[in-house]
Amino acid sequence: MRSRYTAFVRGDGDYLAATWHPGTRPDDTAPDAELRWTGLDILDAPPPSPKRGVVEFIARYRSAGNAGQLHERSRFVFQSGRWWYLDGATPGDGSMAGS
Repeated sequence: MRSRYTAFVRGDGDYLAATWHPGTRPDDTAPDAELRWTGLDILDAPPPSPKRGVVEFIARYRSAGNAGQLHERSRFVFQSGRWWYLDGATPGDGSMAGS
């Protein structure tokens, strides 16, 4: 999770693509160049099962002089000998509980 946040900070879309599960990865993984990421707080990271993991976080950013944040519960899956980012849910989209 922290390495993916660092990739967003650095604008490293190649790393984001390489760590995103091919079954859920969008065609364009380039980070939004208008966002300046300013901090990451891990809210919950229960011990993963052998094949699944979840990390809930808040990532703060600035854009056009305004502060904002992304609150997400990310799901990861262990396949082919490595961890992949699968997808994420945000409050209000109805899918955060029970990830």
